[in-house]
Amino acid sequence: DNRQTGREILILQARLFGMSTAAATARAGELLELVELVEAADRRVKGYSGGMKRRLDLASALVHHPEVLFLDEPTTGLDPASRLTVWDEVRRINQLGTTVFLTTQYLEEADQLCNRLAIIDDGKIVSEGTPQALKQALRQRKQLDSDPSLDDVFLDATGRTRERVAGEVKEV
Repeated sequence: DNRQTGREILILQARLFGMSTAAATARAGELLELVELVEAADRRVKGYSGGMKRRLDLASALVHHPEVLFLDEPTTGLDPASRLTVWDEVRRINQLGTTVFLTTQYLEEADQLCNRLAIIDDGKIVSEGTPQALKQALRQRKQLDSDPSLDDVFLDATGRTRERVAGEVKEV
């Protein structure tokens, strides 16, 4: 609810998971620090930027100390600075011991955040491994002079190619 503050939302979420008011308040404070929203904690969420809302979403997902966290397109629609902030938060959450499953169409994001990744095409896994191993395998197989990007790996794994049409690069 945009009329609530970030702190109120986190306390409510914690209470819904059965925490006492004192424990919920303490957990909200911890999470606001974790996602760097302490200064905005008592402002209404309707005044938050897109990046701040994404960080609050992450905090909400972490209220109950999950062992596994699923994030679906966590940076869609964010400006570059907010996107990098969310990346930092995802890395930090993972370093604290939470397994993170991330879905993204931004392969640069997958390259930056994933220890392992699976490329899915038409509902099937067509390639999987570490980002570096996938790029290295393509480089060796195609005898490339430089490292390919994960975009190149995706196109190769899915059998698509890039084609220049009227000055624009399009996938075929």
